[in-house]
Amino acid sequence: MISAPKASSADTEVTPSDSVEEFLRSLHDKPWVTIVWDDPINLMSYVTHVFMAVFGYSRDKAHNLMLQVHNDGKAIVSNGTREEMEHDVAMLHEYGLWATLQRMD
Repeated sequence: MISAPKASSADTEVTPSDSVEEFLRSLHDKPWVTIVWDDPINLMSYVTHVFMAVFGYSRDKAHNLMLQVHNDGKAIVSNGTREEMEHDVAMLHEYGLWATLQRMD
């Protein structure tokens, strides 16, 4: 007897008894992240301010994220559903920051 092949995506395995809907739901539920990238335009104090304004982060958390952007070239600043991350990216763009979203594997 030939068994159905297993499909995997990161930690998700699909067995023949799983439905297509369950598999798609497991892919949809994976977290997405918003990444802010370093740029030569915005001041570090401004980036800290934006993180506080957009996400409600404390000054310390916003400052540490800004330093990560500055020193590492990027930082993950939020995570959630794709729709939430699209909103966060749009908000950051309104403030003039370079931000993208990405699915975490």
